[in-house]
Amino acid sequence: MVGSTHEALHRIFQKDPTLLTKALQQVLGVPFPKPREIAALNVDLTEIEPVERRVDTLLRAETDEGTYLLVVESQTEVDKRKRGSWPYYLSYLYERYGCEPVLIVTTQNSATERWASQPIKLGYPGWESLIVRPLVLGPDNVPVIEDVQEAVQDVSLAVLSAMTHGRGPKSPAILESLTAALKTIDRDSAAAFAQFVDSCLDDPQAKQMWRDLMAEVQYFWRHPLAEQVREEGREEGRQEGRQQGVEQGWAEAKAETVLQILQWRGILVRSAVRERVTACKDLDQLETWAQRAMHVTRAAELFVEE
Repeated sequence: MVGSTHEALHRIFQKDPTLLTKALQQVLGVPFPKPREIAALNVDLTEIEPVERRVDTLLRAETDEGTYLLVVESQTEVDKRKRGSWPYYLSYLYERYGCEPVLIVTTQNSATERWASQPIKLGYPGWESLIVRPLVLGPDNVPVIEDVQEAVQDVSLAVLSAMTHGRGPKSPAILESLTAALKTIDRDSAAAFAQFVDSCLDDPQAKQMWRDLMAEVQYFWRHPLAEQVREEGREEGRQEGRQQGVEQGWAEAKAETVLQILQWRGILVRSAVRERVTACKDLDQLETWAQRAMHVTRAAELFVEE
């Protein structure tokens, strides 16, 4: 189970190691060679001294140009201690494995991204003994993928986009597009990706929207967080019949999603619109309204037949 944003932001590369080199090439423009093979390594860098030193994710990439160690560090905020620990990690790994280490930092925060991108220079100014230049993946350079076709073409990059940009007015389109893309891959991978995204969504409204979307395609039945949803469904089933209760719960969740999209986009929702949306129990109709909600300029345009 993914327990936090920090864990998700580096474990996704353990699930799909090719995403890491793809991000270096496509997002950062680094001409990193295409790996023939990628293997996960032990992340514990502790030596004899009783001081625990551990990187987040460590991968070995075999390429035609040589072997590289991809050191992935997830960073949620500025941490000045990394000035010492990151150079240590790289020097130790080079000594231990005898191949070139590459430091990659992932973050959701623009300020942290700017901080992490600064070179770490150790030694006398102008004659530094060691310079570390992290490669940073964050909201300022990871592309925003809100088009369904683009998400389908590169599902793993769409997942990284949602994990990095899952807040603000663009989040509904990002999450809706990713939902469609996840339906095109195997269910186990889709369930894992869904959990990573859930762990990274710190906006309560965006997180609830994501859980509603995932409940509809049942990826969340594989996730411990789905227990709350299942319990609500069981309670409704005891009162009104299981199937009727589940369908009603989905309709209510979808109706709330329509209204939330309009609210996030800053569109005024009058009482008549709210009442019509919440009264609707047709899931297909609610899905149509949810799609329209991402593009309309007035709430009343939801009901205009095309």
